[in-house]
Amino acid sequence: MKQYAPATQRNREPIREVLARELPASGLVLEIASGSGEHAVEFARAFPGVTWQPSDPDEPALASIEAWRAEAALPNLAAPVKLDVIAPWPDVQADALVCINMVHIAPWEAALALFAGAGRVLAPGALLFLYGPYRFGGAFSAPSNQAFDASLRARDPRWGVRDVDDLRAAADAQGLQLRDTVALPANNHALVFRR
Repeated sequence: MKQYAPATQRNREPIREVLARELPASGLVLEIASGSGEHAVEFARAFPGVTWQPSDPDEPALASIEAWRAEAALPNLAAPVKLDVIAPWPDVQADALVCINMVHIAPWEAALALFAGAGRVLAPGALLFLYGPYRFGGAFSAPSNQAFDASLRARDPRWGVRDVDDLRAAADAQGLQLRDTVALPANNHALVFRR
């Protein structure tokens, strides 16, 4: 029932370092598209002052998250909730939103819905954290990201490595501002937005 995402082992520490600077000391962190649930366990353990709320639209992912959660037995790791960013969101107010590796493996409408949801559930000044591969001003940051983009679009033409300029415009429309862009290993970046 537990799923494994090999990238989690490679990216969890660089992501944790950025989150350590950006997350609030307490409150609810809603993780969008939690996938296997491995990040949820890692970050709930790393940040015991916050309640980590994993979510995903996919039933197998929800089962995996729950399996990881049961094994970890962390008091600040909440049971996963079903959340599809394009559908109506559960009634939740979050002190931060974290979304890792989603916007490139989803239609553009999902990124727009993510920003719209963040605009609704985050208080002024609250964090929206995105992680993944991105383009900058139309250019790929590495040839590997260009090849990855081509493979994504071959799987689903609605997918692809998103341009930070487009993400910034979508965020601006929902009252969120891009405050920082942090280069991380494997040609990925953390994008720090604030409402």
